[in-house]
Amino acid sequence: MQPLRYLVLPLLSLLFLTACSEIDEDERLIYVKPTPVGRNVLIEDFTGQRCVNCPTATSEIEKLQEYYGEDHVIAVGIHSGPFAKSVRGVPYPLYTEIGDEYYNYWKVESQPMGVINRTGTCDYLSWGAKVRDDLSKNAQVSLEASCDYDKASRNATITVKGNGVEGSVSGSLQVWLTEDNITDFQLMPDGSRNDAYVHNHVLRCAVNGTWGVSFHVGEAEQFIYDFTQILDDGWVPENMHVVAFVYDDTGVYQVTTCPVVPRLEW
Repeated sequence: MQPLRYLVLPLLSLLFLTACSEIDEDERLIYVKPTPVGRNVLIEDFTGQRCVNCPTATSEIEKLQEYYGEDHVIAVGIHSGPFAKSVRGVPYPLYTEIGDEYYNYWKVESQPMGVINRTGTCDYLSWGAKVRDDLSKNAQVSLEASCDYDKASRNATITVKGNGVEGSVSGSLQVWLTEDNITDFQLMPDGSRNDAYVHNHVLRCAVNGTWGVSFHVGEAEQFIYDFTQILDDGWVPENMHVVAFVYDDTGVYQVTTCPVVPRLEW
């Protein structure tokens, strides 16, 4: 039996080498298309502390986030326009100049008004249908954000990474900081003034400029970007989030969010 065994092994090795040599070089690696990724939705809520109907729009956002999840419906409250200032034009505490840039760009004519995935302005009564439709689609880009916060320097180091999922994508990558649990006044739908109103997802700043930075990724390609931002003394890091999204003139490809300070560090 031993001579037979020694004869079979060389024959098998020869067959294996012969079989391998018959495969063309280009056919040895098979491309595997990336796994589809669900699409998240960005709501830019143009609001103001003197806007009596804006709390109703905020309630609509809360309902959508409760139903779909805050990681899938990502809202940013952009305090801007005339209702973010006094009747004499003095800015209220939550107003930002960059918010007014967005307000003017989108030609907002009334408040509350929203922009869903950067596809044009719409009244909050139509937000639900638009959010549902966009969530049913797949994203062309996967996106993930993380943040490393240094308490001593109040410096936030933000990392945004991901992959091209379908086709190639060119546009801009935008990174914002928002803050929750801000107690300040708000005019209410009944005309009253609520000085204990809690404002959430308030836009604080654009980390990488008003319109972000140029972005391109091909299918199955990976990308990673790093940004830094020193937080203002009046901001509470534990209440803040990073909002990152990729977009072009046709809309938002994907959006994601993460806390500035992970809850485990509180």
